[in-house]
Amino acid sequence: MNDFFGSRHSRRDVLRAAAALTLGSAALAACASEEDTGGVGTAPGQAPQEVFTEPATKLSGDLRILLWSHFVPSHDEWFDRFARDWGSRVGVNVTVDHIDQAQIPTRIAAEIQARQGHDLIQYIATLSQFEPSVLDMKDLVAEANRRWGRQLPLCEKSSRNPATGKFYAYSPGWVPDPGNYRRSLWEPVGMPGGPSTWDELLTGAAEIKRSKGVPLGLGMSQEIDSNMVLRALMWSYGASVQDENERVTINSPETIAAIEYMTRLYQQAMTPEVFSWNAASNNQGLVAGKLSYIVNSISAWRTAATSNPDVADDTYFVPALRGPRAALAAQHVLYNWIVPQHAAGADAAKEFLLHYTANFKAATYASKLYDFCAWSGLTPELPGWLATDPFGSKPPDKLKLLSDAIPWSANIGHPGPASTAIGEVFSTFVVPNMFARAARGEMTPQQSVAEAENQVNAIFAKWRAAGLVGG
Repeated sequence: MNDFFGSRHSRRDVLRAAAALTLGSAALAACASEEDTGGVGTAPGQAPQEVFTEPATKLSGDLRILLWSHFVPSHDEWFDRFARDWGSRVGVNVTVDHIDQAQIPTRIAAEIQARQGHDLIQYIATLSQFEPSVLDMKDLVAEANRRWGRQLPLCEKSSRNPATGKFYAYSPGWVPDPGNYRRSLWEPVGMPGGPSTWDELLTGAAEIKRSKGVPLGLGMSQEIDSNMVLRALMWSYGASVQDENERVTINSPETIAAIEYMTRLYQQAMTPEVFSWNAASNNQGLVAGKLSYIVNSISAWRTAATSNPDVADDTYFVPALRGPRAALAAQHVLYNWIVPQHAAGADAAKEFLLHYTANFKAATYASKLYDFCAWSGLTPELPGWLATDPFGSKPPDKLKLLSDAIPWSANIGHPGPASTAIGEVFSTFVVPNMFARAARGEMTPQQSVAEAENQVNAIFAKWRAAGLVGG
């Protein structure tokens, strides 16, 4: 396994890292059960027309693709047909395997160790931990930029290692993470448009809980949504795990202030369940009408459209809440496609990814506007779709605010890249644990931040010694 994580890491290190990745992925898995499973259909002929460009070289052989089972099943129906049609047209035998995304990181590790398996693999978060064992996608990104302009920096920072200059993944798309609120609950407290700041969230949610008995739902648990929203809170206070040069900065007055705020929010507007949530809990609570506010993609709302239409009609969205220093949210999903070094179909994999990217408008539509493209010029229809939802939202312009999601969205390593160290900090839930210890009164905010700093420093030192983290 030395060539996998580098010669400085033992087999025990590999297994420990894989276990951490599996834990993080298992939390993500729960999301899938809460995503849209149907809903309002589309009118015939409404889906975008697909385009085709001949590959640069003649292709043959096999292309084996592994990707997650999408939260919106209609996407997978489209993708499987799309991939097979491309293969038939260019002379490549394409096979597509979908598995629960929780299984993908350990599946990648197993295939790399065996030096066989899939040629092309997709995941919904950064795969920087596999950098030593995957092909550099720099040429592919350069070609995509030549064709369609510069890649969205959010996606570049989540697929390129500035310390090595390597694109360890190709990132053609992402998913925003807005606030979801129940208008019928927020209107009586004077905020029919929902909260716009963290202070308003505290004021309004506390009154809703006092008067209606309905809490809000921001987790402090070992799951992906807690990881995302707590980073958003930190950034809004001017805090971060690292700076733009990959130096650890988590122990700061700003981090302490963010934790003090979350402790007040928990005491006044939440319930102890947030400490044991899985990634589906906020979705389930919103769809069941038991939460006033969550931070999530549009998936819970899409689910409610079929399972609880009254809640769906009552659910609206707000952009990232503003704090003392900023208004930022983490991306909800960030797509990474990798080609392992052992892949026999690497040329076909790269040509397919160009074809897939060129048709991202079809992917966006098939995902019911869940997937956004890293090259916005490829989806010129998106603003119109968001302004008038083709899948029947009430009102039809409910998603319009997502047209401007890029300025308030950031990668998980903000203001630096999503490095190998950031990936481990994320997958071992250092940030949610830091907030939870203080909110439960187990430690003071200062003590909890100091403990988190020790954990983060150790992680960064390990990956910096391997030459994979700058600073």
